[in-house]
Amino acid sequence: MTGSALRENLDVIRALFRRTWIGVLRRPVLLTFSLGQPLVWMLFFGFLFERYPVDLGAALSYLDFLAPGVSVMTVLFGASQSGIGWVRDLQTGFLQRLLATPASPGFILAGKVLADVSRLLLQAAAVLVLALLLGARLRPALGALAPALLGLALFAAAACCLSCALALRARAQEAMAAYVHLVNLPLLFTSTALVPGRHLPDWLAGIARWNPLTLAVEAWRGALLAGEPPSIWVLALLALLCAGLFLLARASMQRALRQE
Repeated sequence: MTGSALRENLDVIRALFRRTWIGVLRRPVLLTFSLGQPLVWMLFFGFLFERYPVDLGAALSYLDFLAPGVSVMTVLFGASQSGIGWVRDLQTGFLQRLLATPASPGFILAGKVLADVSRLLLQAAAVLVLALLLGARLRPALGALAPALLGLALFAAAACCLSCALALRARAQEAMAAYVHLVNLPLLFTSTALVPGRHLPDWLAGIARWNPLTLAVEAWRGALLAGEPPSIWVLALLALLCAGLFLLARASMQRALRQE
C-alpha cells in the first residue's frame, strides 16, 4: 500500500469514527439509558448477595467483586447495538455506496468499530463510578490498568464485530433482540462476571474457564481489585478472537453488497 493510499484509508477511519460519534451524540439516550441496567444489577445483586456467604478472599465485599463484572457486562450488551447502525445504512443504501468507493472495507469497518469501542470503554468507566458511589472499593494499580484496558478494548472490538456480522447477515433490526438472548445471556451466565469460578459446578466452571467474557472479566477484575495485570496469553487469546471476528464482519459486509 502506497503512502497516499494509506493516508486515504486513515481518512476513511477518521470519517467513520466521527460519523458514528455524531450519531451517538445526537441520541445521547444510548449513553445514559445504558447505565440503567448495570445500576439495577449492582443494586439488586450487589446488596442481595451481600447477605449470603460468598468466599471472595482479601476482605472483598460482593459489591467489590461484582463491579468489574458488571462493567464488562455493560460492554458486552452495549456492543449488541453496534450492528444496528449497519442495518440502517444497508437499508438506506449508504453502506452500498460506501463500499463502492475505493476505500478498503477493512478500514471502513475499523472506523466504526473504533468509535463503538471508545463509547463502550466510556460506559464501562461510568459503571465503575456508579459502583464507587454505591460503596464499592477498588484498588487499581496503574501498571496493571493499561494491559487490562487493552484486554477490555479487544473484547469490546470482538463483540462489536460479532454484532456487525450477525446484523448484516440477518439484515433486520428485530433480529438483534434474539441476538441478546441467544448470545449475550448464555455468555453472561456461563462466565465469572457474577459468581467466582470456584462456586460454579464443575461442568459450568469448565465452560466458564474458556468463555471470552470470563477472560475479559478476570483481566479487568485483577487489575481493579488486586493490581494484577493480565497474562500475555489472555491478551493473545482476546487478540485472536478480535482478529477472527473482524474478518468475519468484513466478509459479511462484502457478502451484503453482493446480494444487492
